[in-house]
Amino acid sequence: MDTSKYAVGYYPPPGEHYKWVHKDHIEKAPQWCSVDLRDGNQSLVIPMSLEEKLEFYHLLLRIGFKQIEVGFPAASETEYEFLRTLIENHMIPRDVTVQVLTQCREHIIRKTFEACKGAPSAIIHFYNSVSVAQREQVFRKSKEEIKQIAVEGAKLVKRLAAEYEGNFRFEYSPESFTGTEPEYALEVCNAVLDVLEPSETNNVIINLPVTVEMSMPHIYASQVEYISENLKYREYVTLSLHPHNDRGTGVADTELALLAGADRVEGTLFGNGERTGNVDIITLAMNLYSHGVDPELDFSDMPAICKTYEQCTRMHVYERTPYAGALVFAAFSGSHQDAIAKGMTWRKENNLHRWTVPYLPVDPRDINRTYDADVIRVNSQSGKGGIGYLLEQNYGYSLPPKMREHLSYQCKSVSDHDHRELKSEDVLAIFMDSYLNVQQPIAISDMSFTQKPGGVEAEITFLRHGRKTTLHCSGNGSLDAVSNALKAYTGDNYTLKVYTEHSVQERNSGSTAAAYIGLEDAAGNMSWGAGTDTDIIKASIYALVGAYNNMIRK
Repeated sequence: MDTSKYAVGYYPPPGEHYKWVHKDHIEKAPQWCSVDLRDGNQSLVIPMSLEEKLEFYHLLLRIGFKQIEVGFPAASETEYEFLRTLIENHMIPRDVTVQVLTQCREHIIRKTFEACKGAPSAIIHFYNSVSVAQREQVFRKSKEEIKQIAVEGAKLVKRLAAEYEGNFRFEYSPESFTGTEPEYALEVCNAVLDVLEPSETNNVIINLPVTVEMSMPHIYASQVEYISENLKYREYVTLSLHPHNDRGTGVADTELALLAGADRVEGTLFGNGERTGNVDIITLAMNLYSHGVDPELDFSDMPAICKTYEQCTRMHVYERTPYAGALVFAAFSGSHQDAIAKGMTWRKENNLHRWTVPYLPVDPRDINRTYDADVIRVNSQSGKGGIGYLLEQNYGYSLPPKMREHLSYQCKSVSDHDHRELKSEDVLAIFMDSYLNVQQPIAISDMSFTQKPGGVEAEITFLRHGRKTTLHCSGNGSLDAVSNALKAYTGDNYTLKVYTEHSVQERNSGSTAAAYIGLEDAAGNMSWGAGTDTDIIKASIYALVGAYNNMIRK
């Protein structure tokens, strides 16, 4: 790898332009423009069909985009037909503006206007490349000649807008802005604005594309601030961004540039687009949301958005994609699971509205994700906190801490042996098989209790290998009497160390009692059992017998 062939290819603005440094957050959502149907479509191995573009277009409308770049009408018949379908079938809502892209070439601009004829609201987005590399290597033209291409393009779109039926706005992009001297880019943009004459009733968009990322994000922010402060007609100009992601910092470029004075962002869902893609609008919008700023886009059903995106584009939403990926809220680590579970409990105990749960930047439920399937995930790396949380949240069983730890080892052992992730129903099955109402090798087939002064007398019938044995014992309570009978029946000794109980709300049949018991044998080893019944006395006795069965199984 030879680093000597590479050198800085960007141009910082003259002077100091770092006012954005003193801002610590973005105060409001920018104007959003989706370019999924143009930039995100042309980058697909198999571009979307007309039907797929229509489905995707309706998805963008549901999300709430008010500006949608629908294509490059002069590029292909499908692009042209799609726009005509929207216009002729009155599929553009009154508050939505469609956008089309065209190079600064006369025949392309003319075909673009033909495609836009009758549009209720359309942005004519024209561009030409102004970078040093493009001027020298591709066009081999001087700065003045390149500027004249932009000026002539502006004159033509202005003239045709007056000739064609429709409601038109204008957008100009100095393509490859990041590889252009900022002073020269400003000169070209101002020359275009002089032609278009922005006013209170003629707002013009100047778009500063990161066609290729060349610098660290703070350089781009300073370039944007320089343009924003020196642009003519600034009060009537919307300053727009179109970042790509070549260095993997598209989101950072955009956020810093918004602090630097930009008003508008062009991007795509999930960052689709040429090469490394465009900036991901979902990440940008959800970042605002996580800071308490309304992004003015609706991502409340993220799984449905992912599904439509994957069907239409044949692309895959990577599992670690921020906010949208299948695993971005997933906690496999035991310490992470424990912190999340405790955070959830803290919210419930304190009736909190503000979201502060560790490891989760937003509430997964806000985007239609669930805690059991998306957050607490169980594998051989998981811990007692998460496993206990799953069992309690989904099935109502609240195990004592040490029993929860014992269950976690059972679950991790199964996951490790089977080399698979365990679902919540797997955790329930392991709990039931290992602890709940365990009646082998010993069960109680019958029991009766009589209250006596100072305690309880019990008649207990044990069942083992098909043989019944009845004993009479007493104790200071029903559970103590059964425990004494069990010790007399087996000849074994143990100490009841842990006992807890609670009610479990059943969906259709009211509440059931659950009890948990931990027994310590003579060697100091703990064994656990759980019992459920509508009668708390029976539930606790089943837990006792289950714990004993687990003790002798060892």
